[in-house]
Amino acid sequence: MAQLPQDPLVQISTGASGLDDVLRGGLPAGHLYLLEGSSGAGKTTLGLQFLLEGLRNGERVLWCTLAETESQLIATARSHRWDLTGVDIVNLADVEAEAEGDYSFFSPSDVELNDVVGRILRVTESIRPQRVVFDPFSDVKLLARDPLRFRRQLLRLREHFSQLGATVLLIQESGIEVGSDTAGEGVVHGIITLYQHSPDYGKQRRRLQVHKMRGVPVREGYHDLAIETGGLVIYPRLVANEHDVPDVVGRVSSGNEALDQMMGGGMDLGASLLVTGPSGIGKSTLCMQFLNESARHGARSAVFLFDETRRAFLSRADALEMATRDHIDRGLIGLRQIDPAEFSPGEFAHLIRRTVEEDGVSIVVIDSLNGYLTAMPDEKHLAMHMHELLSYLSNRGVATLLTLNQQGVVGESATPLDVTYLADVAILMRYFESDGEIRRAASVVKRRVGPHDATIREMRIAPPGVLIGRTLKDFHGVLSGLPETREAADAKEQA
Repeated sequence: MAQLPQDPLVQISTGASGLDDVLRGGLPAGHLYLLEGSSGAGKTTLGLQFLLEGLRNGERVLWCTLAETESQLIATARSHRWDLTGVDIVNLADVEAEAEGDYSFFSPSDVELNDVVGRILRVTESIRPQRVVFDPFSDVKLLARDPLRFRRQLLRLREHFSQLGATVLLIQESGIEVGSDTAGEGVVHGIITLYQHSPDYGKQRRRLQVHKMRGVPVREGYHDLAIETGGLVIYPRLVANEHDVPDVVGRVSSGNEALDQMMGGGMDLGASLLVTGPSGIGKSTLCMQFLNESARHGARSAVFLFDETRRAFLSRADALEMATRDHIDRGLIGLRQIDPAEFSPGEFAHLIRRTVEEDGVSIVVIDSLNGYLTAMPDEKHLAMHMHELLSYLSNRGVATLLTLNQQGVVGESATPLDVTYLADVAILMRYFESDGEIRRAASVVKRRVGPHDATIREMRIAPPGVLIGRTLKDFHGVLSGLPETREAADAKEQA
């Protein structure tokens, strides 16, 4: 079989489409790469994916180990429902017995390292594989002991595999900081690191970073990943500017004329609407009206629930005599309940991308940002993730509706994070007390493009949803939750 060319522009798939995306096409063929990470991060799984991809392409592939037995490797493969038939597996620890001799001029480490490297050369020269994985290659480093000796042997291997045209993954435990192992890192063509950590609650969080890749403008930064049956799934960091499409012109109506007028005639496609208010005031119901009106005209939309269950969402829609359940049954509204403890930000962004690009939705609802916040590894990253996600949806001409729950009911209120500046349109909902009862008010406090109604309107929840009432001209301080009548406020000023 013909050898792989060593032109750095020739790239081969890693077997993980997300990693190929991060590498903008795959690994440059015919080079050595270091794959490192802690135990359980997914190194062996990714190594097997790399070899199985080679098998699918009709290549000869080889797995070399100094520690893991063939039965252990097969067990790992079975957990992913993989068949390793066709993968050559060699245990380098089973070194052929050498003639006994006097080691006066060589230390035992010299002899052992030379034995292992010699067997690597003999086996690969015989099999002539196009893809090779060493797991764990850190054992070879331990045999070398001295960094200079390790570097010399690594250079020897690099030259050998270069002549074979083989692409090689060297897997090692990341017990040392990246950059401190200069002896090995300066020799390899690229370095990929897998990370994992255990949050206080929820499943393991894993991510990947390409520290070095010669000749390839990789997607920099951290990329979330998950280990699933079938291998590693990598979610490349979302870069909104890479997903621009021609401008989409149009507006999305709520089906409520008064509400549309408050927003200056409705909501533009590609715009984002943030609905803020305390729990139970009607934020989700307002978003539901947009969904139902769009579905009535045949448009598709998707709802991602972080705070409440699918059952509660549909029960409320039924109580308000909305047609939401029927639109879901017809496939016009997609409803997905998200468990924040089980989703990483990158995985969630990938889910939205797939919904937009494969299902063709024109409206996305995230209910709520408070629930999304709990999925973040660190609160300070929320604004960056959300900004990129909203920019992506805007570039795709998708209208985005976000809800944000405020703490408190009547009186002073607060939000866990101010993201109002990220939205194109912002609606503030408030409870207020008047004449011995709790009432509701709503106001459009921001519209980035074009005029909007700046009045504060009374609102109530009744079939078929949010009903907008009169302008509250007789009150002062409605948005504070504790308003005064206009007469009382004027009397205070005069006093």
